[in-house]
Amino acid sequence: MSSSHEQDFVLKTVKSRDVHFIRLWFVDVMGRMKSFAITPPELERAFSEGMGFDGSCIEGFRTLRESDTLAFPDASTFQVLPWRPQSNAVGRMFCEIRTPDGRPFEGDSRQVLERVMLKANDMGYLFNVGSEIEFFYFRDSKGAETLDNGGLFDLTSLDCASDLRRDTILTLEKMGIPVEYSHHESGPSQHEIDLRFTDGLSMADAVMTYKLVVKEVAHKHGVFASFMPKPIEGVSGSGMHLHMSLSDLDGRNAFFDADDPSGFCLSRIAKSFIAGVLKYACEMCLVTNQYVNSYKRLAGGAGISSRVAWAGRSRDALIRVPGYRPSCEEACRIEFRGSDPAANPYLAFAALLAAGLKGIEDGLELPPPVDGAEPEALPNERFAERGARTLPTTLGEAVSLFEGSELMREVLGRHIHGYLAKAKRAEWEEYQRVVTEWERDRYLAVL
Repeated sequence: MSSSHEQDFVLKTVKSRDVHFIRLWFVDVMGRMKSFAITPPELERAFSEGMGFDGSCIEGFRTLRESDTLAFPDASTFQVLPWRPQSNAVGRMFCEIRTPDGRPFEGDSRQVLERVMLKANDMGYLFNVGSEIEFFYFRDSKGAETLDNGGLFDLTSLDCASDLRRDTILTLEKMGIPVEYSHHESGPSQHEIDLRFTDGLSMADAVMTYKLVVKEVAHKHGVFASFMPKPIEGVSGSGMHLHMSLSDLDGRNAFFDADDPSGFCLSRIAKSFIAGVLKYACEMCLVTNQYVNSYKRLAGGAGISSRVAWAGRSRDALIRVPGYRPSCEEACRIEFRGSDPAANPYLAFAALLAAGLKGIEDGLELPPPVDGAEPEALPNERFAERGARTLPTTLGEAVSLFEGSELMREVLGRHIHGYLAKAKRAEWEEYQRVVTEWERDRYLAVL
């Protein structure tokens, strides 16, 4: 919960900046943003008693029989929305969701992440995340007509979306979200904006804000932005690459060891963390890649590997150890390249952190890196000799592994675990019944 000092700051800011509406933000289990607005006279009551709403209307929340739900705004997340008018302005706060008796609601994915981060804290660690998030601009939401034919790092006339990225970054920075990089990605009309690392919960909030800002700015410019993992056949899909590290409670990087004999400057803690993420990568793939379309992205393309391995140089490994400044403690981290931007960031971060902490608790040994050869160049049997596996190739396979995962059931709680398994099984079965244009083109005339 936010402190009384933070709540007082919000009350004073609302008055001084002519804020007339305060939007209370939260996400459903799938990670889609939900919101309702209150007016300033309701703020104090919202902080102390919460604001009631019908939880049965939110996917994965509550049944009609027990629909009463409360949203408690987190004052530390207050920001004024820059794209709304400055007079009669609109503010926002993320919320904790609770039951009428004050208990944390088990379907609130933000509190799932908070719970795993508290466990890390009890083990003596702080969880830090930086995000590289890719997306596409299209002419409208009815198709995949792109704005340009540019490629990676292209500029000038090929990158006609520079102004859109510029406006997006300025808006994010007005909301207290610092940006590290932005550039055109490898696909036509595909872009990437990288958010500077911060604690895991703040980053998950930032990812949700980022996705909304990208869409709002695109709408302002008369185009459409999409975080669909693989919207265009034959073009690289969009990923959400996550740079993760642990620091101790004094702020020192727990992943860094200048005397690491392997030459990667990784501590024993870092190696066990990586080993944990690799061990549970397949079981949590449903969380990091939660749609049928997610597995079209994982099926191939530059920088995508379905093989569970780590590397120091190769960008085709699931986990990479960036080597831009190998002897710099502050820069020491790992990059998880498997997740996509359609994932619920709270659940994805929680699953990754829990897997890494489990690796530390169990003292897991890290297998050798795959830098000796590009992972995509290795045949599967050679890859298996190195102790590696492949990620699920379909949503159906991912659901089966997720359903049997004790770690995911423990981390997410029975409510979210059960709901995700049921909903995603239904999505996969529905997809299996669809006859595609590819099938008609291939089979109709010859069978």
